[in-house]
Amino acid sequence: MDGGSSPDSAISDWLLAGDDLDLRLVQQLEGHTDKVWNVAWNPVCGLGGKPPMFASCSGDRTVRVWEHQPSRDPCSPLWVCVAVLEEMHKRTVRACDWSPDGKFLATASFDGTTAVWEHVGGEFECIASLEGHENEVKSVSWSASGMLLATCGRDKSVWIWELQPGNEFECASVLHGHTQDVKMVQFHPSREILVSASYDNSIKVWAEDIDNDDWECVQTLGNPGRGHTSTVWALSFESSGDRMVSCSDDLTLMVWDTSSDPSKNVDGKSVPWKHLCTISGYHDRTIFSVDWSKSTGIIASGAGDDCIRLFFETRDDLAQAPGFKMVLKKDKGHSTDVNCVKWHPREPCLLASAGDDCMVKIWEVVHRKSSRNGSLHNQS
Repeated sequence: MDGGSSPDSAISDWLLAGDDLDLRLVQQLEGHTDKVWNVAWNPVCGLGGKPPMFASCSGDRTVRVWEHQPSRDPCSPLWVCVAVLEEMHKRTVRACDWSPDGKFLATASFDGTTAVWEHVGGEFECIASLEGHENEVKSVSWSASGMLLATCGRDKSVWIWELQPGNEFECASVLHGHTQDVKMVQFHPSREILVSASYDNSIKVWAEDIDNDDWECVQTLGNPGRGHTSTVWALSFESSGDRMVSCSDDLTLMVWDTSSDPSKNVDGKSVPWKHLCTISGYHDRTIFSVDWSKSTGIIASGAGDDCIRLFFETRDDLAQAPGFKMVLKKDKGHSTDVNCVKWHPREPCLLASAGDDCMVKIWEVVHRKSSRNGSLHNQS
């Protein structure tokens, strides 16, 4: 690789040149004793001298926090478990998410609660337990401002919590609109717009109604028309927030134009989000997870066929809509279902995955033709 090239531009150059990529297993992390459902990178990891860090959560009722610890010994582990958060949740911990400043970690559980942990001086303290959902909490997401926290659950509802002085949390709104289990919530990366995905095959877009001082559904993405035809499991925004990708039990990925603010009127009319393209024909079983890399633009998916797939946008000036091609399929990424895939926020080559096999894996994107010396990973 040219010494002047950045890792993200190098990957793009490889793809544009038609070169093959591979996923090299960096490390397999053991410790969980049940299915690992979710992983979340600390968004400030690697900044200001802070070591890279991520969290994983599991059916074993625990959350594990992993930290990168450089070692000159090739036999020593790079990623080490530095904390196990336990005795707070009584059932499966289904999801976790860090606040934008990396200070708080929220964990959502099937016991109906969401815990908020404060990270201070290398220690984690549970500062809040949010109750309100009737049963299983399936997902949790922080807003870009770090002042709002969204949760969703099997009770078909979406809750929005507001961070108050003294690290207290107050319920700001309870949203009803989905007719089935809500699988995931995700805030827009820059606007205070919330998106939810459900077992009812739809994606709903929520925004605050300033006049009524409450949140409302401003758009539903789903059938009839262009939309998923089965459960929507997950979604992820492009770095700019102008596009979003969703994944479903219908074996497709869908890309949406999310560049407008559907909560505001332009010339007296709202400008809705719209379907751009469908990525189909690649998956054989349910797609459980999708993540759009903020660095390279590569979309990663994890599915029930145990595989991890990577997709890259094709560039055709004559095409009316964007197109994506599969640039890598990693068979047996896990020995059973791949429940989660997440790109490192700053290291464009690193991908974390979690599966039903109780494992968390760290992968590195490498050049297939020179997998030994084609590494772009520069973690420190």
